[in-house]
Amino acid sequence: MADVKKIAVIAGDGIGPEVIAEAEKVLKKTEEIFGYRFELEHGLFGGIAIDQKGTPLPQETLEICQKADAVLLGAVGGPKWDNNSKELRPETGLLGIRKALGLFSNIRPATVFDCLKDASTLKPEVLEGTDLIVVRELTGGIYFGEKFRRETENGTEAVDTCAYNVMEIERIARQAFEIAQTRRKKLASVDKANVLETSRLWRETVIRLSAEYPDVELEHVLVDNCAMQLLRRPSSFDVIVTENMFGDILSDEAAMLTGSIGMLSSASLGEGSFGLYEPVHGSAPDIAGKGISNPIATILSVALMFRLTFGYHDAAEAIERAVKEVLDAGHRTGDIAVDKSKAIGTTAMGDLIVTAIRK
Repeated sequence: MADVKKIAVIAGDGIGPEVIAEAEKVLKKTEEIFGYRFELEHGLFGGIAIDQKGTPLPQETLEICQKADAVLLGAVGGPKWDNNSKELRPETGLLGIRKALGLFSNIRPATVFDCLKDASTLKPEVLEGTDLIVVRELTGGIYFGEKFRRETENGTEAVDTCAYNVMEIERIARQAFEIAQTRRKKLASVDKANVLETSRLWRETVIRLSAEYPDVELEHVLVDNCAMQLLRRPSSFDVIVTENMFGDILSDEAAMLTGSIGMLSSASLGEGSFGLYEPVHGSAPDIAGKGISNPIATILSVALMFRLTFGYHDAAEAIERAVKEVLDAGHRTGDIAVDKSKAIGTTAMGDLIVTAIRK
């Protein structure tokens, strides 16, 4: 009998509870088919936690996450809390949970389904075969460096400091190399080594580390060129690894290759196998409660969890195959439907995918 895996389930705000409900049905189906066992524990997080507990990240929720093998998160935020102080904003909870759980990398797959090529703004022939992952360093760089303002003879000057050390670069690069080993064994390390000292250290460190992974083909790509090549030849990329700000920008660009942000899963990882999994999309308060949100990103996040944290590759492939079959059959939620009158709802899409999951 399989070991029981503890999953902290954090639905959050907006459409979060709706898409998480479909992901939970997928978890139950994989238990039935593959014999895996999951223990789910729910916690409040984000705006709803502010309303009920006075903080976006209650201590009891953090403890649930710390005791779990993985975290499944829906979405947080909404206009209701936009004018709150920094401490009482849902997004502050995200930064807090990443720090508390030691999550230093963000994994963002971008796969173009053949049947959805027309949903992208790029030509179908350019998108052919696009299946890539962006591995973004999450806790360093200019976002976390020293920030200050000072007065000069030319007026107020603002300073943001970008800093990286060898340890930070090594751990994210090692993770990217290991992910590449499970795929097509190609890694593109993205930097700005022709200008930035942090990028020169980044490149030196990645080159040195590459000797440990002789089976992975390594290329170095300047960030501006990478932004161009993602639009020109996206299918040539397998795994992309880069620093925090570059990764923030490039992963959003890669997301648009698929035609809808509602299709994109993500993982935030630390040391070992622990990870936090969530759809890339936000809480979409404008459609919350209408039952029309796309649950595919959250369902694919479950597949990513199976693959990266649990090593349940058979179940991950079954989920991904089920999603493809449902899409190939022409079923669409409103965000990816050409004919909106034929769009199906959140629950209907989840039910179709669950029914299609098999060994």
